[in-house]
Amino acid sequence: MVATAARRAALGAYGESVAERHLRQQGMVVLDRNWRCAEGEIDLVLRERDTLVVCEVKTRSTAVGGSPHEAITPAKLDRLRRLALRWAEAAGARPEEVRIDLVAVTRPARGAALVDHVRGL
Repeated sequence: MVATAARRAALGAYGESVAERHLRQQGMVVLDRNWRCAEGEIDLVLRERDTLVVCEVKTRSTAVGGSPHEAITPAKLDRLRRLALRWAEAAGARPEEVRIDLVAVTRPARGAALVDHVRGL
């Protein structure tokens, strides 16, 4: 069971690195990574012009357990919105706009990762 948890953690870290690189290439500026508070965690906090972007990264290596997109439930989306406000408050930021994005990373058995960036959930 420990090996499985370690494998999952490694896959998640891999996906976050892939997502961060992709978003930087899109011109976004990373403000924070794996920010935590009592209510939860934000994978990536970024800025795109005047917009604060809170990004949830979901990484999969197989279709078992559903797609990364299916993991974003209404409850998860509500929590991400609350966390975005908490982060802005803690950072003393007053963004003009806040957006929640998903980066779905699929790591195939061979080849490069597949990245799907969904803006504005």
